[in-house]
Amino acid sequence: MLRWLDVLKYARYSNPEPSRRVEKTEDEWKQILTPAQYHITREKGTEPRYRNAYCRSYEPGVYACVGCGSLLFNWTEKYHAISGWPSFTQPISRGAIKYAFDDSYKMERIEALCSVCDCHLGHVFPDGPEPSGLRYCINSESLVRLDEGIEKLA
Repeated sequence: MLRWLDVLKYARYSNPEPSRRVEKTEDEWKQILTPAQYHITREKGTEPRYRNAYCRSYEPGVYACVGCGSLLFNWTEKYHAISGWPSFTQPISRGAIKYAFDDSYKMERIEALCSVCDCHLGHVFPDGPEPSGLRYCINSESLVRLDEGIEKLA
């Protein structure tokens, strides 16, 4: 189980190596992503609170990166955080998420990115429920929900 100290160490020193890498040109990203997905994942945007696909959705399945299909979160780690965005307590694996310091908008935060393709997902905070205390606040536009059992095929 990841804890806040693990996230800080990864952001400060080195993230776990992903199992693979996906790299595309900006034109290639624009061809495969919708304008909203491109804005969120490549330009580090944020979607409106509560008006997004997965904020209030708790259906079984796994959540994958919209850019490369890498598995990121299991629905069992999703919870209602009243933040306006989908929130998770843990990634699907230690190496699924890449962490980076983000001081944009005069705030100090830890950015959560897909470790395989560097798509911006959202941020992680140390105010989640126990036992981990983590809250991954993730943009719906950066995710695609796959039906339960799909993770066995990936």
